[in-house]
This record gives sequence, structure tokens and C-alpha cells, in this order.
Amino acid sequence: MKASEIRARSRFSLAAVNFLALLGCCFALRVVLFCFFKPTPVHFVDLLKAFLIGLHLDIFAALALTLPLVFWLAIIPDRLFRFWGHRFFFKGAFFLFWFIQVFLLFAEFYFFEEFKSRFNTVAVDYLWYPHETFVNIWDTYPVGIILAVCGVFAACLLVAVHQLTKPIWDIPTRAGARMLRFAGALGLCVVLWFTVSGGESRFSNERVLNEVANNGTLAFVTAAWSRNLDYSAFYRTLPREEAYQRTRRLLTEPNATFVSPAAPATNGPATAPGDTNSLQRSIAGSLDKPKYNVVIMLEESLGSEFWGCLGRSNTLTPELDRLAAEEGMLFTNLYASGNRTVRGFEGVLSSFPPLPGDSIVKRDRSDNVETIARILKRDGYSTIFLYGGRGLFDGMRSFAVNNGYDKFVEQKHFEKPTFATIWGVCNEDLYDRAIQEFRTLEAAGKPFFATVLTVSNHKPYTYPKGRIPEDPDKRTRENAVKYTDYALGRYFKMLKNESFYSKTIFVVVADHGARVYGSQDIPIFSYEIPLLIIGPAVVKEPQRLPQLGCSLDVSPTILGLLGRPYQTMFFGRDLLNSPPEGGRVLINHNRDIGMFRDNRMVVLGINKLVEFYHGNPKVEELRRIKDPDATDLELERDATAMYQVADELYMHERYRVHLEGTQ
Repeated sequence: MKASEIRARSRFSLAAVNFLALLGCCFALRVVLFCFFKPTPVHFVDLLKAFLIGLHLDIFAALALTLPLVFWLAIIPDRLFRFWGHRFFFKGAFFLFWFIQVFLLFAEFYFFEEFKSRFNTVAVDYLWYPHETFVNIWDTYPVGIILAVCGVFAACLLVAVHQLTKPIWDIPTRAGARMLRFAGALGLCVVLWFTVSGGESRFSNERVLNEVANNGTLAFVTAAWSRNLDYSAFYRTLPREEAYQRTRRLLTEPNATFVSPAAPATNGPATAPGDTNSLQRSIAGSLDKPKYNVVIMLEESLGSEFWGCLGRSNTLTPELDRLAAEEGMLFTNLYASGNRTVRGFEGVLSSFPPLPGDSIVKRDRSDNVETIARILKRDGYSTIFLYGGRGLFDGMRSFAVNNGYDKFVEQKHFEKPTFATIWGVCNEDLYDRAIQEFRTLEAAGKPFFATVLTVSNHKPYTYPKGRIPEDPDKRTRENAVKYTDYALGRYFKMLKNESFYSKTIFVVVADHGARVYGSQDIPIFSYEIPLLIIGPAVVKEPQRLPQLGCSLDVSPTILGLLGRPYQTMFFGRDLLNSPPEGGRVLINHNRDIGMFRDNRMVVLGINKLVEFYHGNPKVEELRRIKDPDATDLELERDATAMYQVADELYMHERYRVHLEGTQ
């Protein structure tokens, strides 16, 4: 028998080579990720666990990806298998499969570089918007070189497989034997599926090492599957009455009174008069207070790490530093509720906890939820949303126009922008248009509320030339931040010449931080964001305020500055009129949700996992606690209650204020 015939005596050797090649690529990527992004220090035992767990996950993923090939080899008869047309088709499909696989390896590396994570819900979300996603990839990464490498690798593998498997095309195989092999592969895959658990890769206290141990394909599938989870099936819950009692206690404020809704809910558990299972509250205030205009500047990725006034030695925000020092109210202890714009969207505008899975901005029951726009609209305000990109992206336009905004301005409404990227028009164009819209609203004689969402501080980090000394062709995040700061400084200089400036509250807040880092399952360090309030109507002298808070507290704090009465369902707190000891952060990362309070954090994970951490994120990495004390357990129950109630209210479409005579 010839040597080549010894190497490959069955058509199923094609599947074996494919399986082993997938396994080798997964292992190689894991080595690369560890070498480039390894946390320090890493104990040898943990490193060994990471690679052994990774091997287990890789075997399952590689077998699952190879199973369709095994099925095809099992069902195709010998005559068709030997046919030259089938050989041509098979080799073409094999080349395409591996071209895509190698491209995904590159994509996973760059994704890990940005998010310190395997593919997660962000990757799933981006696939829904191929226009922005793929053009952004083309503008940001060396796609031409990567595609060439993918083609060369796939071609080389194809040649190697051709050489190794030459004899198989003429060797007959009985149909029964073929199906038996497929049944064996399928059975092995099923057995392995039962051995794979969602928390298997979460063996270490170091989040990045856990991500290195994970498998990208399985992580992507899990993220896609978990976008709309049955909350109570996968996360810890409390008895319903206790959950509401705890949540009401947490939402109690000096000027807030719980009230029963005038109209009972029509969906889900009913809320009758006097029912304590309601979060609707009446916030005291004076109708004699002036109706100041309100403008929220929701800034893309403008985390606290860039601000000199928040601790950076080589500041990237001289204009904002100056505004904060001379005329601003700066909150120095605020955290984003997530690491996506839609998380900032729901947190800042709806004061709603970041449930696992998709943000409510993207979900299907969000055409009637509470927002600050609804509250101010009930008080006689005109409302407008201005966005530099496409309103279709992440469902932003739909969410805004269905929940209190009279007008939505987006990229298509800028006929001749001076500069734009795939994500939308530059900040200057957006701010100029905002001032035009504010003039029109001012002329109408009504107070106005506006939200302005920017896009410039986003990959590929390009901006108009000549604005800052740095070359935009270098495309660095630091330069994009400097441009963002420049554009805001220019904007506020222009605003001071407008008649509405003296009677407007301007709020600068980041939608989320710029990048993800830290060892915890929820890396709270990377979630710190600024909140800067400007406007002589309410800021009489510059202030630095240390109250602990999060995105959910932005709208209640703004409404507190206005001082007018209103009805609310918000989960956030008025940071200026609530006891400081009640400060808390509600936060989300991938499928984990958590609460941080009093230098303690609890993380609630899928499959009802729970973890505890201690420490001050301002000065140290939070330490994972294996033996939680009574205070930790109380924090766990409070966090469980808040998220459980939020999920029920949303799923039963009850996160909306009901007033007498309204539906």
C-alpha cells in the first residue's frame, strides 16, 4: 500500500483535518491573546486551567463546526462524491470556509483589543448594522492585508489537504458505515454539549484570563441567544412582595411620595389603589419655579480618564477643565450603567436599570416607557433629539419619537456637512445645527428640552483638519478626545452669545467610558464618567461634588435643579437632594449586572451566579470575596430586588407614569 493511501483511507479524513485545523487555530489565538493582553501576575496553575478549559471548549466548538461537513460526507453517495464537479464545489466551499474562519480570528483579536473580551453582545449588535460596521472596519484596520493573509492561509491549507487526502476520492465507502460515523460524531457532540457550562470559563478572579480561556464561537452564540432572556429563569429573584418593598425603600427620598396610579395597569399583575407594588412617585416642587430650558449633551465615549480636572496629568480636555473650574458643577464620582451608547441612552434619559441582554432602546416593548422628555413635555416643554448618525442605528429614532421627543434630527437632515465619518457628521456640524434649532424653539415662546448625541469620539477617530494641532490622519483615540474637547469649547463660546443661554441648563455627560479594563466580571474602573452642569440659571459658582452616582441619576438631578413638581417612575436619585449615604451604581457588562455601594459590589450572573467584591475603585482594584458577610448579602438582595422589579415593569409595559385622564 502506498504511503499516501496509509495517510488517508477514508473520505472522513477531510473532516478530521478540518477538526484538527480548527483546534489548532483556536489554540494559537488563545496563545496570542494571552501574550498580548495577559493580566499580571498570573499563577501557573491558573494559566494551566485557562488552557485546559479552553481546550475543552475548543474541542466542542471545533466538533460542532465540523459536524455539517461530517453530515455531508455521510449522505453523498460514492458516485457523486467522485464526480469532478463535486470535487470542484467541495474545494471551493472548503476554501471559503477557511477564508472566513481566519478572518474571524483576526476580528476576534481586534475585538479583544478593544473590549478585552471574546465576542459578546456588542459583536451581535453590530451585525445588525453592516453599513456602519463594515465601513468602520475598513476605515480603521488594515483590511486589505488581512484579506490577503486569509486567502493565502486558506489556499495553503487547501493544498495541504489535497496532498494528504488524494486517495480518498476513489475509495468506496458503504452507506451504513458512513451514517454510523456521522451518528458517532453527532453523539460525541451531544455528550460534549452536556459537559459545557456557561460558567466554565469563569474559574479565576481575573476577568481577562477568563476571557482568554473562553472560546469566541461559543461566546458569540451565547451572546446571541441571551439577548432577550427570561429574567426569572436565569437570574436570582426574591418573593415579589419583598422585591417591591426593597425597591420602594431604596427609592425613598425626602421630597418623594409614593402614589397609586390613577389607571390600573392593563398588562401583567394588576396594581390597584393602595397597592404597594407600584413605584410611581410624586416629587414635590414649586410651580412658581421658572421653566428653564434643558440641554443634555450625551458625549460618545468621553470617560473621566481623559479629563485633567478628574485626575489625568496630561489632560486631553483643557476646554472642559476650564469650564468646570470657572463656571461648572462637576460630579466627580459618577459611573456609566454600561459600555454601549444604548446603555447610556436608557440610563440617562429613562433612569432605567441596565437589564441583561439588550438595552430597552433595542427591545420590542419600548414604545411607551418613561423618559425625562415625557416628564418635561407634560410640563409644557417642546422636545427635540439631535443625533449625528443614522436614527435607524440601535433603534434610537424609534425609541426617541415614541417616548416624548417631538422632533428627531439625524444625519440625513444635514444637507452639506463640513465633515462626516461612517458614524455620522462631526461634532461641530451637530452643535451648529443644535444652536439653529434652539433659536427656532426659543422664538416659539415655549421652554425646550433637547438631547444632543455625538459620534466623533469613535473609531476610526477622524475629524476635520486644522481644529487641533494633532494630525487627524494618525487616527488615535487621544486626538479624537482633543477634538471633542475643542468642539465643546467652541460650542459654549457660541452659546454665550445666544439670548437663551442665561435661562438654559446645559448638561455634559458621557454615554459610557472609552474602553474596558480591570479584572472584575464588571470592570467598574473603566465605567467612570463625568457629569458637568453649566448655566448661570442654576450654577452660581463652580463646584466639585463627590456624591456617588450613575447614569440613572442624571435626569432626577436635572429635574431637582428645576425644582418643579413632577410624577416619576425613575430608578435614579436626585444627587443634590438625597442623603449621600444612599449613593449606588447600577451597572451592566455583557450578561452580568450588578450594584456598587459603600465600596462593595455584587455581581449577578446568568444561571443565577453571584459574586462579591470589596474595594474603592478610585484607588485600588476591587477584591473578590469568597465569604460574604451580612452586609454583602443585604446588598445582593437589594440588587436582586431592583433588577427583578425593573424587568417586571418593562415586560408588563408598566414603566410609564399614569395620570388622571391618560392612557
